[in-house]
Amino acid sequence: MAIDLGTGDGGVVLRRARREPGTLVIGIDPVAAAMAEASSRAARPAHKGGLANALFVVAAVESLPGELAGLANEVTVVMPWGSLLAGILGGDRDILASIASLLRPSGRLVILLSIVERDGHPVIDPAGLDRTFATAGLRATSHGQATAAELRAVGSTWAKRLGAGSTDRPTLRLVYERAGAASR
Repeated sequence: MAIDLGTGDGGVVLRRARREPGTLVIGIDPVAAAMAEASSRAARPAHKGGLANALFVVAAVESLPGELAGLANEVTVVMPWGSLLAGILGGDRDILASIASLLRPSGRLVILLSIVERDGHPVIDPAGLDRTFATAGLRATSHGQATAAELRAVGSTWAKRLGAGSTDRPTLRLVYERAGAASR
């Protein structure tokens, strides 16, 4: 199972569900209206392009459904904004614990961030994030710049609107692993 947290319009979920038909892909966002079209498209009959492996859940990161705890092999957070971004950049222990709770032991958290000075957020300090994420049981496995090809493959409408991956708006790819035994 894969979860896209802060999914927005749900495009990332639909693209991944099409690409990986054997994987249940769940998009979570606090704004139901943002996901309405994608949810409607996924619910169509298969012969009309529906995706039985795509599901959308209305929830904020601060109050994720307990039923999802420990089930995801991978959680993605693509171009977060609002409280999700503030929680990640600010190292909010409750938000990080909530995100980590979605992952199976050894599950991966992949975050794509594109923050520039004009956005009014602090400069990203990967080493500082690593220390804070470790308190939630998340170990850094890799950091680097996301390529334009990686961003196109993800298919985030928000990333495209922001111009993420351009020279004016580089995108950082942070990968963490949840501590614990091998995945079930």
